[in-house]
Amino acid sequence: MSARLVVVGDTLLDRDVTGSVNRICPDAPAPVLDERSATDRPGGAGLAALLAAAHGVEVTLVTALADDAGGARLAELLTAAGVTVHPVRLPGATPEKIRLRAGGQTLLRLDRGGDPQPPAEPPEAALAALRGAAAILASDYGRGLLRQPTLRAALAEVSAPVVWDPHPRGPAAVPGVRLATPNLAELRQLTGDAGTGSPLSTATRAGHELRRRWRAAAVAVTTGADGAVLCHSGGTPLVVPPPSPVERVEDTCGAGDRFAAAAATALAGGAPVSEAVREAVAAASAYVAAGGAAGLRASPPPAPADPATSALELIARVRTAGGTVVATGGCFDILHAGHLATLRAARGLGDALVVCLNSDRSVRGLKGPERPVNGQDDRARLLAALDCVDAVVVFDEPTPHAVLSRLRPDVWVKGGDYAGDGAPELPEAELVRGWGGRVVTVPYLAGRSTTATISAARSRGDDLVKGAV
Repeated sequence: MSARLVVVGDTLLDRDVTGSVNRICPDAPAPVLDERSATDRPGGAGLAALLAAAHGVEVTLVTALADDAGGARLAELLTAAGVTVHPVRLPGATPEKIRLRAGGQTLLRLDRGGDPQPPAEPPEAALAALRGAAAILASDYGRGLLRQPTLRAALAEVSAPVVWDPHPRGPAAVPGVRLATPNLAELRQLTGDAGTGSPLSTATRAGHELRRRWRAAAVAVTTGADGAVLCHSGGTPLVVPPPSPVERVEDTCGAGDRFAAAAATALAGGAPVSEAVREAVAAASAYVAAGGAAGLRASPPPAPADPATSALELIARVRTAGGTVVATGGCFDILHAGHLATLRAARGLGDALVVCLNSDRSVRGLKGPERPVNGQDDRARLLAALDCVDAVVVFDEPTPHAVLSRLRPDVWVKGGDYAGDGAPELPEAELVRGWGGRVVTVPYLAGRSTTATISAARSRGDDLVKGAV
């Protein structure tokens, strides 16, 4: 589903430091956490935006970001998740929440960033995003953005449905919001209700009171594993239980954000409030069942493997087995039968062949600005597809000296130009001999060369043009 959802509110940088505890600190009765991993993610309004974007929603985030490393990290994480960010300048430091965790439990939370600072004026692009939204989620984390007068005036004037996810330290919702989404504890603080009676009676009584005070169309009070209680214009509340009980709860952090974002998304699609709350309960329940914030701490996709590292691993395996590593190099711009003959001959000299391939920049320096004809990625893929090639490493320098020093092959092979009596010695020969390697040459196939292939193609092209005139 695609919807123009605008999230506006305070964003924090959440960091989860995960490790193991095997001992107690010798100078204090405190556990010692041996760190194993650390994961950053947006928190607050940023998490709500992230969760909505992860479910195919077109999301814009209006938030306050400080001009520091934390603010830059938040912008990077949000943009990478597909969220469009309209930053409002935040004086001071980015607020951070650092959770130290072991065994699926939080041992300690460290908060950074100091007292909230009033944000600057929002840019016009942020105000235009509010005016063009299909729905708006005001995600308040008590840091002050939703007190900003210009933003509040803009929120009060929009025609799109507004969902207000409040914070006890934050301001009241602007009048006329479609739905407010406090949890039960927040509701009691916002209304001063003592909470006498059952949770259902408290949610109903205090929910109607908050709706009256804020002049909201409805209030959905989230009640954890019991779902939500919707207080609307009728006197009888709508109790919305989860679709199925959650068997195991590892981490509920972010469940409220998932609820509010799902409700706002449903309203953006034209759903009535009751249906939006049902969808929100189902979404939050599924989020918690999947591990909640723990699910977001899954390891990111691994970065593409460094070809040189892969080649080094191959070399180590071959040498462990007592084999011989062969390497050769070149531009291999247009792969032809001469190249294939050289590569097969080189592979026949050992147990693995590594091709050191000149990068595009290196080829331009050697051959001129019109080369290479084929880019380095294509050239590397073609070489790697050959059964006689075991690994390909691209190097950027004019000569292969640096990559050879790293790979240290047993045999270095070159062809054609360096074969025969009176031929100059290979420039890399002294380097290779330095670690006990051997340097050999193999012949080219006569009449096969990239330069000749390119010249022939251009000549035929010229003849075709002339024939057509």
